[in-house]
Amino acid sequence: MIPRIQKRGQRAIGLLYYLYGPGKYEEHTDPHLVASWDNNAPDPGRDTSATLKQLQQLLDQPVDALDAAERPKKHVWHLSVRNAAEDRILTDEEWGEVARRMVIAAGIDDFRQGPGCRWAAVRHADDHIHIVATLVREDGYKPDLDHDAARVQAQARALEVELGLRRLNKGDGTAAKRPTSAERHKAERQSRERTAREELRETVRRAVAGAQSEEEFFDRLAAAGLLIRKRAAPSGDLLGYKVALPDDRNKDDEPVFYPGARLAPDLSLPRIRERWSADARDQVAEPVGPSVPAGPSGPAAARRRTASAAWQAAIAVEQGEDTVAAAHIAAAGEVLDALAKTSAAYTRHELQEAAFAFERASRSHVRAARGHDRALRQAARDLVYSGPALGRGEDGATTAMAIDTLFFLITAAVHWHAKNGHAQQAAAARQAAEHLRAAYQAAAAQPLGALYQRGRRLGHPLVQRQTAVLREALPELAERILAEPGWYTLAATLADAEAAGRDLPNLLADAAGRRELDTAESVSDVLVWRLRLTGDLPADSSDMVSNTPRTDQATRRTGQQAPQRSGSRHGRS
Repeated sequence: MIPRIQKRGQRAIGLLYYLYGPGKYEEHTDPHLVASWDNNAPDPGRDTSATLKQLQQLLDQPVDALDAAERPKKHVWHLSVRNAAEDRILTDEEWGEVARRMVIAAGIDDFRQGPGCRWAAVRHADDHIHIVATLVREDGYKPDLDHDAARVQAQARALEVELGLRRLNKGDGTAAKRPTSAERHKAERQSRERTAREELRETVRRAVAGAQSEEEFFDRLAAAGLLIRKRAAPSGDLLGYKVALPDDRNKDDEPVFYPGARLAPDLSLPRIRERWSADARDQVAEPVGPSVPAGPSGPAAARRRTASAAWQAAIAVEQGEDTVAAAHIAAAGEVLDALAKTSAAYTRHELQEAAFAFERASRSHVRAARGHDRALRQAARDLVYSGPALGRGEDGATTAMAIDTLFFLITAAVHWHAKNGHAQQAAAARQAAEHLRAAYQAAAAQPLGALYQRGRRLGHPLVQRQTAVLREALPELAERILAEPGWYTLAATLADAEAAGRDLPNLLADAAGRRELDTAESVSDVLVWRLRLTGDLPADSSDMVSNTPRTDQATRRTGQQAPQRSGSRHGRS
């Protein structure tokens, strides 16, 4: 249940005409009263002898009784209360009780405080009502409406439980402003998937991702095709900015501009500047993560750096101070934006949806300690400037590696928000994780499938040796891993690590010790990416032949032919 207090108005009759009329898009059906201040107000919707003018005059009567100088300039209070699409349809009696509970909670008509204001609740659809009230009480005093928005939200949470409706998470005032109904209808008319406000928010967030200066930020906005207006002080100092879509125009054919702060609280210019405020002298040293193998810089190298930074960030979110965790969580949003922007088509949609969902999780009342997020923000910058990734080879495999580690970072954000009572943020991060899961499955199918085939072809002595190493290094997890279909992908990775001269017991123990693995759907898959990251092994093994001589030798020694069997799909971490 979503209650929303609209802007106060000056004319009750105008609002009543709208509520009882057909609506802007003929969406109003059977408008009628479900409750009123005295349960006896005239209903122009069901009573043919009643008129809108009569209802308006009765509502305005306490206001008109005051001297003109004492009347509030904007005396019309308007609250809409809407249920979720999947909720059951409430009866008129139930909506009437909702209305009465809401006006009491807001302070409009609380019988415990004496005579209240006059109000009427109009229903013109199955899923919502509108409450109109005039802000002068029967005794001539004005109602106490301090914190009325918070009070009606609290009442909505209680009503959801009592009426068996979808239970929404309690907010903390840090969410981005929702699109208005007018903006939604406009988007539908223009066949837009999202409203102009939402499109602009996504575009600005992508422009911020990894940016290091105002000049770079505004250049990115311009390159994205946005119209930009800057607000400067008389001194010439920049104070703020507004953006608009070129084809989003008002009735006068003028572009509709949105200030950054109206898109999201952290997109105001002062809040964006906080990301750049720490100069080289003040920046905090980040832990050194796994290195990126030597070679040409490009999308694959950027994705390996992203995986490394996300790995360290997940540890910081789980074990660090709240202000440090908040910084990493905010920067994780930048990384998701950058990864979605530069990934191949087969993962792009799910990554965009993950970034869109995580936007709500990137902010809370815990103020981020900027500087600690430097590695993640640099990873976002690397992703943007490394260019688009291919959907195959090392680009595709490192995309799966990056998504895998980001999944654990976002999961850590879910737990952190839940621990701190940030219900909306935890739910948003959980939704983002589901989109990452889908993106991972698309990205990992080819590289893990190639590893699986190679693992099935390994010689029996080599597999026996790796099994012994696994049982020695991870005694508590070994039997579970050996029973997983993904064991063969891990076996191929261990063969590559051994051929590269890595210390397998230490490499395995380090990879498993970085984070708990009990909740992973496939421990093998998780270890594959961790070993390839920390062991500086190529993410894509389709062209690797490093372990072929060892396999051939093992085959010659045993006189057996390696089995040729196809693999099955494996679980996700």
